[in-house]
Amino acid sequence: MTDLPTYTARKPANPETSEQLRARIPGWGADLDPKDRPAVPREHAEETGAHWEFPERQPEKWPRERSIEHAFVTPVFGTSCPPKGLSGAIRKFSYRRYSEGRAAHWLLLVAADRVDAWESHLRSFVTARPDNPVTETGLLAEFTRHGIASRRGRRRADVVHQGLDPLIVAGPWVAAAGAAVVAVRALVRRGRR
Repeated sequence: MTDLPTYTARKPANPETSEQLRARIPGWGADLDPKDRPAVPREHAEETGAHWEFPERQPEKWPRERSIEHAFVTPVFGTSCPPKGLSGAIRKFSYRRYSEGRAAHWLLLVAADRVDAWESHLRSFVTARPDNPVTETGLLAEFTRHGIASRRGRRRADVVHQGLDPLIVAGPWVAAAGAAVVAVRALVRRGRR
């Protein structure tokens, strides 16, 4: 591991010399004379001040998702939101299957965020204080805090999409409520038979 230059204290050596690059790439040489570059003395400092050759690794409490482009997880990584449930499975699949340069990777991560939001909404229903979409989406504030009047004649950017906001915010809740009503009716019909 210590032979990998990515996370070492020393600056990695250049793979090619200036002469090799000049011969290979026509017109190369924006930095022909290193003495003219202000950062050169700092780049060639003998001591970096780091007290390590390779940083101490943070222990993994569970297998972390990492990009397929990298050999291992960075020495330090976030642990505030461990992957869980269906959204965690989607995230793990995205990292395991697709490169970070692919749109599929990022679209799966966005989908995992949406799934995580719905998992959180569903978990809230088994608590003493379930989510309240009317107050938490700001619907009441539109009528009690001059929400509509504040948008007229102000050249605000959010005026363009204000027609879609109710559909985007309330649409999933209305669809979920409709699905619940249909499911309850189906159960009642089966119970009558």
